[in-house]
Amino acid sequence: MTESELLHRMAALCSGSEHCIQDIQKKMASADLPPEAKERIMARLLQEKFIDEERFCRSFVRDKIRFNKWGKVKVGYELRRRNIPYSCYADALDAFDMEEYRAILSGLLREKKRSVRGKDQREVFYKLLRFAAGRGFESNETIRCLKELDIETDDYEENTD
Repeated sequence: MTESELLHRMAALCSGSEHCIQDIQKKMASADLPPEAKERIMARLLQEKFIDEERFCRSFVRDKIRFNKWGKVKVGYELRRRNIPYSCYADALDAFDMEEYRAILSGLLREKKRSVRGKDQREVFYKLLRFAAGRGFESNETIRCLKELDIETDDYEENTD
């Protein structure tokens, strides 16, 4: 494959959906081109805005929270795993509508509550708290939603720091 062909393939890929730099580098790794050619392709994709890390972060955050029902902790972890600096995705996480975020978490907890069994209210509370943590939701948001669903335990003190 030539440099020009690879550039067109990567541009077409980026035109179809958002990708980060690491995604494109992985795709180009299998191409039998010298590293300088791959760097030129990457520079051109960045220059022509086929790849934009901040745009990628905004769409990634929006999609993972809305459709996969992930919490901000898990989304942040996945973005760090893609070598995206915190400064790039912090704004995208903060910009997500908190009312929608809480509604997603509340819906997940309400749905999960139907299948969770425990010997007392305290056990159900902790099982739901662990479930939400596994999905990447912050404990203070989870506790707030659990209180709204009338699932409380007296021995758990909310940390408001």
